[in-house]
Amino acid sequence: MAQSRLSPVRKAWRSLTWLGVITLALLAVLVGGIIWGGASWAPKLALDLEGGTQIILQPNVTDDQQVTQEQLNQAVSIIRQRVDASGVSEAEVNTEGSNVVVSIPGEADEETRNRIEASAKLEFRAVLVAGAPSNTFVGEDGTETPYPSPDPALPAEPTAEPTTPSDLAQITPALEARFQAFDCSQPVEAGLVQPADEPIIACEADGSVKYILGPVEVEGSQISDATNGMRTTQTGATTGEWAVNIEFNGEGTEQFSDVTSRLNGLESPQNQFAIVLDNSVISAPQTLAVITDGKPEISGNFTQESSKTLADQLKYGALPISFTVLTSDQISATLGSSQLQIGILAGIIGLILVAIYTLFQYRLLGFVTIASLVVAAVLTYLVIAILSWRNGYRLSLAGVAGLIVAIGFTADSFIVYFERIRDELRDGRGLESAVEAGWRRAQRTIYASKGVNLLAAVVLYVLAVGNVKGFAFTLGVTTVIDVIVVVLFTHPTLQLLAKTRFFSSGHPLSGLDPKALGAVYRGRAQFRQPVESKQTKATRSSREAVKRQTIAERKQAELTAAGGKKSQEKDS
Repeated sequence: MAQSRLSPVRKAWRSLTWLGVITLALLAVLVGGIIWGGASWAPKLALDLEGGTQIILQPNVTDDQQVTQEQLNQAVSIIRQRVDASGVSEAEVNTEGSNVVVSIPGEADEETRNRIEASAKLEFRAVLVAGAPSNTFVGEDGTETPYPSPDPALPAEPTAEPTTPSDLAQITPALEARFQAFDCSQPVEAGLVQPADEPIIACEADGSVKYILGPVEVEGSQISDATNGMRTTQTGATTGEWAVNIEFNGEGTEQFSDVTSRLNGLESPQNQFAIVLDNSVISAPQTLAVITDGKPEISGNFTQESSKTLADQLKYGALPISFTVLTSDQISATLGSSQLQIGILAGIIGLILVAIYTLFQYRLLGFVTIASLVVAAVLTYLVIAILSWRNGYRLSLAGVAGLIVAIGFTADSFIVYFERIRDELRDGRGLESAVEAGWRRAQRTIYASKGVNLLAAVVLYVLAVGNVKGFAFTLGVTTVIDVIVVVLFTHPTLQLLAKTRFFSSGHPLSGLDPKALGAVYRGRAQFRQPVESKQTKATRSSREAVKRQTIAERKQAELTAAGGKKSQEKDS
């Protein structure tokens, strides 16, 4: 049967059924997470309510280098993006002198620490030599051949000036000896600053391959974006292979085009281009084509997780300066549980005041508002708890403030709807008809109001940082839930109540008594005007006419009235 032909009662029960399905689905997800996924009933708390981990990063520069405020601000922005990309919310990243202070709620896991502490510059260098840790070369077919010992008779410096960054003349016997002795199993010296204009020795992050790399040719700061996704063919079909897509800015596009033009004609491993982060090679793909549009694609044996990790490293790894970890300590909550209790108490007081007002204004109809608020609270709690488990969301005091403000916004929707129903009752409609007509009129107002609220929350979330994001996030979530509750609970409940004798008869306690609504406040300091009879209107018009007479007209009227009176006396 078409929806338009369904009776209001059937529509109401169908809406309430959908609400029950949504609530049970959210509850099942949370319970499943508690049993099997490490979730908890209580949402995680943010730094200001729980405390957490504080990591202080110190710039790693030489004596003749100066750290500018612009470099620090750029580093703060990138590190904040790194932390956000790891799923940690409500983190704080600030500067303290020339240091960067990162404060993370709760205990920072190893992955998050690595994202923060891997703070060296991102660089692109050409591969000169690629060998196994056992001092052997790895050929294209996977075979290993011993690396020849350097000739001690050869000079320690190149005898000829290298013509390109891929020129093997850069490899001196001294560099060869260092390469052979280099042990990839030993950790790289923390904060080691490698020369940008000279060849260096570096290893894969897992220690599987070690390299001699040429000078830096493209800085990581030239990357404007990096994403991961499935590779596609020219027809748009997916190959089932994960890849990383890089996008350079204008300068980086030109530099990368020059590099790939040179590497594309070389043999392996000189056709490889190493991506170096924190003195480790995170990827060294081969150049299979000349890339002139600044949008190269890296493919290989990627999984979804590994491709995302590399994309994040490329996107958020281009710090203007390198850092070393100065300290890493646990810190206490800046506000503490007492402030959380005060915030919760404020919310309860606000809820009680809203309940008192609605009961006073709408009599027993106010219980529909209270029930709707309870449903909204349950849905909000389930959504926040699930987001805390799955997305790392943490509830801050600003987030609590957003939830409190949402109580008033939610009640506002119900008031708009109730007043539309009352307007219809004043116009002489029955309750069932008034509910449907009032809903049609209220819908536009509610959707417009909630649309503005949601837009404001989105803009605030995108532009703000820190705790303000928590306020914007909870405001946006509660706005969406408010619309769901009004559509799937409040309106269906009114449709069912309109069928009951208590409300349809206009009982004085129902809040929908047509007789009492003649004196009900209608908004903007206007009251319904009393109904006037024809005789009353005629008398009122006569009085207005008398007030508007001139002095001469009044005297003439008095003389006429006196003459008429004398005539009546004579006749009598």
